[in-house]
Amino acid sequence: MVSVGTARWYCGRNADERQDTEFPGIVARPIGKFPSKADYHYQTLRCNVDMLKIIQLGITLADENGELAKVDGSVSTWQFNFRFNLDEDMYAQDSIDLLTKSGIDFLKHTTHGIDVFKFGELLITSGLVMLDEVKWISFHSGYDFGYLVKIMSCTPLPKEEADFRVKLKTFFPSLYDIKYLMKSCRNLKGGLQDIAEEMGIQRIGPQHQAGSDSLLTGMIFFQMRQRYFDGKIDDAVYLGQVWGLNGNGPFPLTNGTAGSNDASAAGAVPNPPKTPTTNGTPQGQSSTPENRSTPGRNGTPGTPGYTPGFGKMGM
Repeated sequence: MVSVGTARWYCGRNADERQDTEFPGIVARPIGKFPSKADYHYQTLRCNVDMLKIIQLGITLADENGELAKVDGSVSTWQFNFRFNLDEDMYAQDSIDLLTKSGIDFLKHTTHGIDVFKFGELLITSGLVMLDEVKWISFHSGYDFGYLVKIMSCTPLPKEEADFRVKLKTFFPSLYDIKYLMKSCRNLKGGLQDIAEEMGIQRIGPQHQAGSDSLLTGMIFFQMRQRYFDGKIDDAVYLGQVWGLNGNGPFPLTNGTAGSNDASAAGAVPNPPKTPTTNGTPQGQSSTPENRSTPGRNGTPGTPGYTPGFGKMGM
């Protein structure tokens, strides 16, 4: 069974990392006056990330040429399933419905999910963060990185976007957001699955599960780099840019569909958010309960490195 320590060993030789998260939707919007649309987008991100919990994280490792990492001859992708309790934690119902249809077993997340703060401790020491030579690849990733910054800092997100960017650069000094790269790609539009179909890339594993989405994100990035950027992306223009921050594009402002970083599933329709609920009961704005449980992890069927069930995460 692969541990975070195993991923640490590979980081020295595989300098590109692709990640994807699944989260429980968008349940709130900030109230008041904002100096800019960009600030409103960040405040929406901040209040939702602070109130909610991450459900899944997918990580795929590869070298700078797109060659997938190999552990025991097969593993390149890990899917981490975090503790999430539908009876206690806040969520948007339609997001949970879509994730359930995608195969996420919330009962197992309740009983065997990973302790998110323990995972944060291991991620900090994994060799995957705070290193310039490790480049993170993502898609429409404001919320993804928001949750990861929260997990590793063990604090609410900063009130000002500028302060958040300082923390973001500390943990992830080198990152690409495919959604931002698309600004320079003619005829590419839509969500992650739309882009894959346009480029003729076949998904491995189920859509809206973080492991499969992570692997697909990496496959898209390397083909996009070759096809649209002649094999080399100008880091002075694109490195560190996150779609939705500093006015670079809107964050999803609805809880209408899946809580994922796929724009086609995470907020394309501007519906007002519903009252946050836990198990169908209206609930006011409050921080999510801090719950700890035995760490666990599993993979996604059809994804390289799949392991069935929720086994214990290696320590």
